[in-house]
Amino acid sequence: MTKDISHTGKITGITPEFTTVEIVSSSACSSCHAKGLCGMSEDKIKTIMVPTDPYASYSVGDEVNVLLKKTMGLKAVWISYVIPLAILMILILSLSAVTVHEVYAGLGAVAGVALYYLVIYLFRDKLSKDFVFYIKEK
Repeated sequence: MTKDISHTGKITGITPEFTTVEIVSSSACSSCHAKGLCGMSEDKIKTIMVPTDPYASYSVGDEVNVLLKKTMGLKAVWISYVIPLAILMILILSLSAVTVHEVYAGLGAVAGVALYYLVIYLFRDKLSKDFVFYIKEK
């Protein structure tokens, strides 16, 4: 069992502060032999900024592995999916229990989740210090 989440990417730019790596995120059907015929497969190119290691000997065009610690991946899932779902469910159930109209209960729950995401957005700089990617040669 690995302790890191890994994606293969290509270095597209290097500065003293950051190394830019493009990774291709493929859908589940990308390995299907008929993906070219059905049109359902989709590939997305994502750009990741990785702090530059001054002692590394990478150059533009090199294929590398972009790694993130597995614990950080689980933390990201909690922050982006589990906690908002819990907020949504708690607000819907509690507002419905106090006999608020269903429409207002739904709007209140959505507003609570929107407020949560606003707080996450405001603390994005602090969170970006926790979620650090690093590069390992292929």
